[in-house]
Amino acid sequence: MNFLTRFSLKNAVAVFIVSFLLILAGLYSFSKLKIDLLPNIEFPQLSIEATYPGASPDDVNESVTSKIEDQVKGIEGVKSVQSVSYENVGIINLEFPFNTDLDKVEQQINSSIKELDLPESSNVDVNRFSFGSFPIFNISLFAKDDANLEKVLNDEVIPELNKIQGINSVSVGGVKEDLLQITVDKEKAAQAGLTLDGMKEQINQKAVSFPAGTLNGKELQIPVRVEEKVATIGALKKIQLKSTTNPEAKPVKLGDIAKVEAVTEQGEYTRYDGKDALSMAITKKQDANTVEVASETMKILKKYDDQLDYAIGFDSADGIEKSVETLVREGLLGALFASLAVLIFLRNFRATIIAIISIPLSLLVSAIFLNQLDISLNIMTLGGMAVAVGRVVDDSIVVIENIFRRVRRSEEGMSNELVESSTKEILKAITSSTITTVVVFLPIGFVGGITGEFFLPFALTVVFSLLASLLVAITIVPILAKFAFKKVPPEEKEGKLQRGYAKAIAWSLNHKIKILILSFILLFSSFALVPSLGFTFIPNEEQKMLQANVQLPASTSLEKTNDVSLKIEKMFADQNEISDVTTEVGSRDFSTGVKRPNQVGYFLNVKEGVNVDTFIDKVQKKMESITKEESPKATVNVQEASTGGPPTNNNVTVDLYSSNLNDLQKAAKQVENHLNKDKRLKYVTNNFSDKQKQLVVEVDPDKAAEYGVSGFQLLGTISDQTKPVSVGDLKLDNTKRAVQLSYDKDLSSVKEIKDLQVFTERGPVLVKDIADVRTIDTFTSIQKLDGKVFARVEADIKGDDVQAVTKDVVDGVKKLDLPKDVSLDGGGGSDETVEVFQSLGLAILTAIGLVYLTMLVTFGKARIPFIILSSLIFVPIGSLVGLVLAKEPLSVSVMIGFLMLIGIVTTNAIVLVDRITQNREQKGMTIRQSLIEAGKTRLRPILMTAFATIAALIPLALTTSSGTLISKGLAITVIGGLASSTLLTLIIIPVVYELFFAKQVKREKQLEKETT
Repeated sequence: MNFLTRFSLKNAVAVFIVSFLLILAGLYSFSKLKIDLLPNIEFPQLSIEATYPGASPDDVNESVTSKIEDQVKGIEGVKSVQSVSYENVGIINLEFPFNTDLDKVEQQINSSIKELDLPESSNVDVNRFSFGSFPIFNISLFAKDDANLEKVLNDEVIPELNKIQGINSVSVGGVKEDLLQITVDKEKAAQAGLTLDGMKEQINQKAVSFPAGTLNGKELQIPVRVEEKVATIGALKKIQLKSTTNPEAKPVKLGDIAKVEAVTEQGEYTRYDGKDALSMAITKKQDANTVEVASETMKILKKYDDQLDYAIGFDSADGIEKSVETLVREGLLGALFASLAVLIFLRNFRATIIAIISIPLSLLVSAIFLNQLDISLNIMTLGGMAVAVGRVVDDSIVVIENIFRRVRRSEEGMSNELVESSTKEILKAITSSTITTVVVFLPIGFVGGITGEFFLPFALTVVFSLLASLLVAITIVPILAKFAFKKVPPEEKEGKLQRGYAKAIAWSLNHKIKILILSFILLFSSFALVPSLGFTFIPNEEQKMLQANVQLPASTSLEKTNDVSLKIEKMFADQNEISDVTTEVGSRDFSTGVKRPNQVGYFLNVKEGVNVDTFIDKVQKKMESITKEESPKATVNVQEASTGGPPTNNNVTVDLYSSNLNDLQKAAKQVENHLNKDKRLKYVTNNFSDKQKQLVVEVDPDKAAEYGVSGFQLLGTISDQTKPVSVGDLKLDNTKRAVQLSYDKDLSSVKEIKDLQVFTERGPVLVKDIADVRTIDTFTSIQKLDGKVFARVEADIKGDDVQAVTKDVVDGVKKLDLPKDVSLDGGGGSDETVEVFQSLGLAILTAIGLVYLTMLVTFGKARIPFIILSSLIFVPIGSLVGLVLAKEPLSVSVMIGFLMLIGIVTTNAIVLVDRITQNREQKGMTIRQSLIEAGKTRLRPILMTAFATIAALIPLALTTSSGTLISKGLAITVIGGLASSTLLTLIIIPVVYELFFAKQVKREKQLEKETT
């Protein structure tokens, strides 16, 4: 690569023009990068939602869910199939490995479902899951003055929002539905022999418009339509209705037996700080720029300031911008600290400027590649840049220091030849050290799973930056050095540091055993710190948004749920810690898409400075106190809101299996109570549903046959009396309305069901004469994992020692006296964390192997790579001490830090060993002389690069800002490991070098004695 340096020195203007163009391209690419909190990862999960209107959980499970499960469980690669069957809807979640072609799988699932014999009224949808599927906004909307807010939203705001390129969906909660209510007098309808379904059919027959063929003329063909329209409410009232079951009954007008009126219904209530509002949730497309989408959304809302007000309950873009600002700030501070470290060592302002020129250039060049690969600017890419800031100056430091030193020694002064030879002298060292650091990141691609996907943008950012920094070091730096160092003072005599280090090397080489024993004592002592660190996937990061949920018994009405919520919201208003509350009563559950009138959800934004854990306990107790008065069986859950990021795996899970649902419920409650008693756990949840009363009408086949009554006829009779009938949409008085039929009196007792009349060929017969009517307790949902009915009790772990707590909890659960036919499977996040750590451990070993191969190719001797790699043995000393001092647990980010250290630490060893090799091969020095001279010569660049990297990472290590925890653990690991390994490398490498060449050292000593 020396030809690049030679070319650059001869064509300086051309190199500067290319550099300027790269800067412009980098700035342009940087501005075009999509900004997001997390890498754009699509999870290998598919969700199948099957709706079956009017069906019970048992019916949904038997007729829909189980059939789909049996069909999809045979799809190649499926890891797990989890399902839940509610009333009217079933949800089946499929999980696949990360390398799965989801397009192909989705096609397979759709084809398989088409082959199934599902009920005609059922409908099936297949959806995907990704970070982008989480709402980026939750906005509460209020009408201004007399504005019709729903009309403004539907006619203007939502159509405009849907035009924004990155928006996926806009949904509005709390909307009131205008409909035409036809309330039928039950007694009059019975006298006329009319049912709601029969009336519906006759109304629809009066509102028809169908093609009736074509009139064929000599010259024209004219299509024919037959229409009968009900155009007004008055006309609707005059419709003649005739009984289909009682021929003797006289026809009646609809208006004579029913009250027809326009009404407004509300299926859910949404509020902001206790004030009625509409709640708008916005999701973005998978690859859209979150910040850009949020900005465009706010522009549109501001256009309608005269008609609506809004309050933002949740804004992911705001959190993203804060995280980006934090990481940019830490990166800039890191660059400043690295520059100061270089200045302190070089004590030359021009040399410092040249050395740090690689920082902006390298990062801008990496932005070009990131933009081409469509990688967003997120906490991983920004973290990679912040971490790379210290490392990208290393090559330039080594080059500039060597040129600076050679110029000061030279009597001829600055020349192209001197710059070229100075660069060539350390070219092999910086090239091999950079390539070493690059190959270290290759194994991340083999880690797999979400960890590999999540850290890949980080690795690519570092790799692109380092390769760019190498090019800068051998092209631009020599040119700048040539112009900057025309006049430099002569080299000073060896300083105290160099003389002291030379003595230290000499003493160490004479006391090798002592040095090695002391080093290994330090190493094994550091390993003793591991148990106190804790073991987690990603450290817990406190969120300032809380998610609260209240679930009342399954049969609770929406109105009752709303009354309870109003009392809780009043309590929230008295809490000084809360800044605002968004309330959703009876709204659609985000994870299942099911509307639950017995549930209410809250988003609570907590003020800065509040201790979240303490406040959660306080507010949960207050909520429980209110709900117990209103509904003793209600459940309350308060926890930090999920950001939709990678799983923290800081959880423990107990899965219970049994075909006996009563025993399963009992066992789940026992486990839940056990977990609640453990102070190390929080957010205990039990997914097993409660029971609700259900009326079962069991037809007696013999009696039904005697009267000629079918089960469907009985079903129609009962449903006609117990639920409204939708007629559909009719355009009346130029207004399109939903029309609904219902009786004026509801059935309120079992006796009324028993006394219902069913019209038969032999005349009317009572339900109780042909069926057994009884009340039972039934479960509101049926949940299965891989085809087996199960219950899951789960909790988050407060501390960071996830593995130890998980083991204790699972062992404790196994000792419980659970029902005999209940089996359990305990584990949780720690199992996945162990797998990830094993993968990362394998990646580290692979990286070491790749480094060995790189060194072998570079130096051509099998022993030299082993000498260089010996510097890695003592990396854990500083890293583990640093983690203990910072109270940071062992985590994935720490493991990535160790992986990165392999590249950084070997860089210093390479620089030293390369000089030793030059001394031996080019200058004919003995090994002992080569070691001491190389140590004195390379001491300054080694210390400079180490201190520059450490200084650059200090802001990240000290940060307390959110969104940087992944980088924080990595920074502490690198700082500690680099500090200890640098100090030990300077001593250990010479010692190990002499040990590997012991025979030659002995011969040289013998020869020296003979010569003397």
